[in-house]
Amino acid sequence: MRPDVTDGTRGRTPDDSDAPDVLDFAPLAAWSPTHDLDLAFASESHSLARFDSPLGVGVKEARLLNQTPWVRTLGRLDFSVSTEGWKFPAPPADLVRPPAPRFDNPKPAGREVIDLPTLPDGEVVRKPSVRIRPTADTVLIKDRLLYLLQPPLDDLFNGRALEVPFELFPYQREGIAFMVPRHSALLADEMGLGKTAQSILALRLLFHQGVVRSALLVAPKQLIHNWGRELKLWAPDLPFEVFPADPEARRSTWLTSNCPLKLINYEAVARDADIIADPRTYFDVVLLDEAQRIKNKDSRTAEVVCSIRRGRSWALTGTPIENSVDDLINIFAFVDPGRVPSDTPTKRLAALTCDSILRRTKDQVQSEMPPKMVKDLELELTPAQRTAYDRAENDGIVHLNELGQTITVQHVFQLVMRLKQICNFDPLTGESAKLEQLINDMDEVAANGRKAIIFSQWVEPLEIIAKALGKHNPLLYHGRVPQKDRTPILDRFKADPDAHVILMTYGTGSVGLNLQFTNYVFLFDRWWNPAVEDQAINRAHRIGQQNPVTVTRFLCESTIEQRIASVLEAKRKVFNDLIANAEKPAAMLTEDEIFGLFDLKARPKRG
Repeated sequence: MRPDVTDGTRGRTPDDSDAPDVLDFAPLAAWSPTHDLDLAFASESHSLARFDSPLGVGVKEARLLNQTPWVRTLGRLDFSVSTEGWKFPAPPADLVRPPAPRFDNPKPAGREVIDLPTLPDGEVVRKPSVRIRPTADTVLIKDRLLYLLQPPLDDLFNGRALEVPFELFPYQREGIAFMVPRHSALLADEMGLGKTAQSILALRLLFHQGVVRSALLVAPKQLIHNWGRELKLWAPDLPFEVFPADPEARRSTWLTSNCPLKLINYEAVARDADIIADPRTYFDVVLLDEAQRIKNKDSRTAEVVCSIRRGRSWALTGTPIENSVDDLINIFAFVDPGRVPSDTPTKRLAALTCDSILRRTKDQVQSEMPPKMVKDLELELTPAQRTAYDRAENDGIVHLNELGQTITVQHVFQLVMRLKQICNFDPLTGESAKLEQLINDMDEVAANGRKAIIFSQWVEPLEIIAKALGKHNPLLYHGRVPQKDRTPILDRFKADPDAHVILMTYGTGSVGLNLQFTNYVFLFDRWWNPAVEDQAINRAHRIGQQNPVTVTRFLCESTIEQRIASVLEAKRKVFNDLIANAEKPAAMLTEDEIFGLFDLKARPKRG
């Protein structure tokens, strides 16, 4: 007897459609084990007709070009992928990181979340960022991306990537962004805007990124010590060394030293021309400070400096044009050799140099800097001075006219110098209208607890002035002062509250000095070049100055000094027109204008 076993699929009646899909074991429970049970199941198998014949592979052609969707096959494509690692600075401090995942709980019934609006006074206004941008002649995608993918300079100098002792002004970051991507760069900011700091930070950034490995800084001898001090301030992580005075030790520094940054003066460069010619002498960057030192292309210094093998050519100068546009052309012989031909017309000069030169003035970028007040103080000569002056001028003009066609510009300059010296002091009595006024002015300066700088073209007048101002503890700083004594003099002038005045010559004190704790500048006599005068004034009126700076330029009435002043203004206009408004440059000073100082009839023979 076989029990009626029913599964969930077979044997189900229509009435059992709602029964659970399980086996029914109730008949088994009622069945007695004494009965015989046949558990054999009948089974049979059948093959599928589709497998009766062997399997075969067939290929069918599809004409895709004659049918939609118009697909053209390109065959097998092999993709070759290569990677290149670029070292970038740390991520910016204000990088917005993705928020952590949130698992919001169900909102309680009857409650609603309300987003309140942000109040206007809670918004933070960010200053526009300064980024390094590729130059106009950068054509490779890799080179352009190298700069475009970098974070703003504001984030690089925030202490995460590179630390700086003071917050940079926006224009200084723009100067760094100008220099970093360029192989040819001339930073021509007005004196006092921090060209030294900008160039140091640009070098530091290139070293930090691994773009450069060796650099050479060439500067005037008296400024090497100042550069060392600034490097320790702005780039304490950048090792540097100064070329020694000994020739053999200097040769070793040129050829075997592995120091990344080396400092040398112009005089030593000229003496080491044979070492520089060695193929092993190469630098990724050569930076010239006071680049006007190579404005004479025929000088030994200019020739040797331009022969240095280098990858990048950078130059710093506040006076790219001191006497004529040839100064700028000759500087560019180093900055970008071959770009500016020596016979370039003045009107074409700006177009050829615009991408490689950057100049800003204090009026443009430092509106928050204390003002600089310049006044021309016209004085009447003492009777003894007037007598000596008139006699010297009349006799000098007669002598120049007697020279006829043999007269030269040098003859005129000799008379000019003689008359300027008389305007300072009478050669017989020593009387001086300028000194009398200066004594009164310095009494007022000292009474207010201030400090002053006095500039002169010659050392002798400064020594006389120092004796007259003895009660104010004057300090002398000129070319005859030994190099080792100069820094202590400057340190004392800054630290000693009783040292109210320092006396300097233009040649020694007009460049590279930071005297922003001084509030008064006196130009005892005028220099022929307005750029040199501006450099002298900007020893005091520069970054860090907290008070207004008063500049007094002494002029004697009805003398050569007034005529020179008009010439200086004309030269200053030439400079400003060429750099700022290059489309309409002013005419340069001519030889006729120089002879016109005395309305001379004699003229040199030509041709």
